[in-house]
Amino acid sequence: MHSAASSRSKLPDVGTTIFTVIGQLAAEHDALNLSQGAPNFAPNPQLIDDVTAAMRAGHNQYAPMAGVLALREALAAKYAALYDAHYDPASEVTVVASASEGLYSAISALVHAGDEVIYFEPSFDSYAPIVRLQGATPVAIQLAQPHFRVNWDEVAAAITPRTRMIIVNTPHNPTATVLGAKDIARLKALTRNTDIVILSDEVYEHVVFDGARHCSMARYTELAERSVIVSSFGKLYHVTGWRVGYCLAPAALMDEIRKVHQFMTFAADTPMQHAFSAALADASSYLDLGAFYQRKRDLLAHALAGSRFELLPSEGSFFMLARFRAFSDERDSDFVLRLIRDARVATIPLSAFYTDGTDHGVIRLSFAKDDETLLEGARRLCTI
Repeated sequence: MHSAASSRSKLPDVGTTIFTVIGQLAAEHDALNLSQGAPNFAPNPQLIDDVTAAMRAGHNQYAPMAGVLALREALAAKYAALYDAHYDPASEVTVVASASEGLYSAISALVHAGDEVIYFEPSFDSYAPIVRLQGATPVAIQLAQPHFRVNWDEVAAAITPRTRMIIVNTPHNPTATVLGAKDIARLKALTRNTDIVILSDEVYEHVVFDGARHCSMARYTELAERSVIVSSFGKLYHVTGWRVGYCLAPAALMDEIRKVHQFMTFAADTPMQHAFSAALADASSYLDLGAFYQRKRDLLAHALAGSRFELLPSEGSFFMLARFRAFSDERDSDFVLRLIRDARVATIPLSAFYTDGTDHGVIRLSFAKDDETLLEGARRLCTI
């Protein structure tokens, strides 16, 4: 049967995401899941108790469009304490139904048809499709090999009068790199005296390792004035199924973002917002996250020390990259399928994070798992 809809797709080349495909294959082969950046362990029981209490207290209807005020105030206080950044809870903080919705709302509100948006590959897979849906052009700049760093000279060359936005992600998914002081200096210089907006995906902001400092755009006044920061409570509190995130931005930008947000979801889930507000009152609930995941990173790295993989440095996020070219010339997508079949371990091919399928012979591992899963996964990978 001919479908008129199929010939009018806005994203004709986009299919089911790699995460869904790998998840289905992993289930078929009963493979351990080191692919998805979602914890397989329970959150703090207090958080569940607080959500339950909020429900029993009657917080079950729509929240305000911008988010529960107590939560917006808690976020503003957090950013003031950590970064000396002062956001008005009334006009510059918005709670959204996941960081993914925050990204979509920001891009669709601020990017127009004919604009160009610079972003860095490998990248989280939603950036380019969202840009394309606006009738704009995503401009991919590949992170430089072998350490996946930004080549700022390439960024400078890519900026045109049509450049409306630069998307940055630190700590970075999937490469586990973080931006440093030199990156910030170049970003400031390249955007100074322009109308370029920075969309900063900071969902792993507290998962930074080895004493490094998270370079939030909020930390730098010159950048904060042109930045939209997007973050995630799901990543922060091990509850990725609770779809609540937030955006921070100057009021003029936030006003446009809210126009889109109100017609997408209107408001994020109400009882969760009340629970997150209570959780933020204890700073250790997020400040201890780096040490928590650094221990898991080190556990996995130590367990893989006897494998044939070359592990790349993981500076932040839930992820670690592993090269396999020293012992296999397979395409990374084929290698991942073989790992699922032969080792019964699910990972993600790095080529999935490039629009052109660039293949460096690298896979991504997630260590957002309990210790037993990490150790057993490593044991199986050591057999390859």
